[in-house]
Amino acid sequence: MEEGDKKRIRSECIKLLREVGCDESVVEHCIAVAELALEIALHHNHSEGYNSVDEKLIFEGALLHDIGRARSHGVDHGFVGGEMAKELGLEEKVVRIIQRHVGAGITAEEGKEMGLPPVDFVPETMEEKIVSCADNLIDGGRRTSIENAIEDLKDKLGETHPSIKRMIRLHKEVMGRSG
Repeated sequence: MEEGDKKRIRSECIKLLREVGCDESVVEHCIAVAELALEIALHHNHSEGYNSVDEKLIFEGALLHDIGRARSHGVDHGFVGGEMAKELGLEEKVVRIIQRHVGAGITAEEGKEMGLPPVDFVPETMEEKIVSCADNLIDGGRRTSIENAIEDLKDKLGETHPSIKRMIRLHKEVMGRSG
């Protein structure tokens, strides 16, 4: 991705996050996630054996992944953000990144238990997976380890929640060769 594209996308997305009412801490978090997601995307695009990924989509999706936090700080913020993104006329691929970034995704059954529509919100494309993985590795505005992310998830959901194994699988798939 060209530096000019990166600056333009970053500026437009940050402006949008602020316009919808996201706190500065959310904006800082989104920037940190986007920078890491772009690093992962660049690694994928320069590593043998990986299919190329859309760096612009990843960067934009990562910058906007927590747009729903303008209205909710609950586990439903991905769904809420997806609805906001649709209202704003954002590209469907960006909407799906926003909807599917929480943890390592939320299955339809888990969503139903949480009061969300019974729809599968598990990341499917590599772009969706990269943003979700990068989000797991950013705590506030700083990078953290997958081990810390897993411990946090265990504290929130319990030692045996199925999302823990999903998070580990997602991390291995996305970071496999880059560690």
